[in-house]
Amino acid sequence: MGKSIQRDQVTGHADEADGIEEYDNPLPDWWLGLFWFTIIFAIGYTLHYHFIAHRSPQKELAAELAAARVQWPEGVAGAAFVPTHELAEKGEAIFKTNCVPCHGEDLHGKIGPNLTDDVWIHGGRPDDIVRTITNGVQAKGMPTWGPILGPERVKEVAAYVISEHGK
Repeated sequence: MGKSIQRDQVTGHADEADGIEEYDNPLPDWWLGLFWFTIIFAIGYTLHYHFIAHRSPQKELAAELAAARVQWPEGVAGAAFVPTHELAEKGEAIFKTNCVPCHGEDLHGKIGPNLTDDVWIHGGRPDDIVRTITNGVQAKGMPTWGPILGPERVKEVAAYVISEHGK
């Protein structure tokens, strides 16, 4: 009929020092069931993820990058930033609200660097200035203004800084 499982058989690996014996008992049925369930679930999940739902980390990254390009269009190739007088006028109020504590009202610098001289640590082209304002300079203590101000207001501040640079 059925095979009888012998329990509590000593394996013969006894520790001479403390007298502990090792028994060769089968694993509990609940543990074996959970073990086989995890294997079957892993196979099913892998099949669903890659073949049924057609998902992959590369596709998710591509979708995330596409959403970033929509939100931050200056990152798209060929979309160079061109400062205008209208943008500079709008950017003056934003600069005075957020940037004066570090760069001063006259842009000559306090804690932050002087924005009126010819030395630009992180680049003086319009796109460089937009990138510096957007990403900040954590090593120098400048916060990341991009998520706070948004792309349009960042361009307005950059236009104001560029317009004041030559004065």
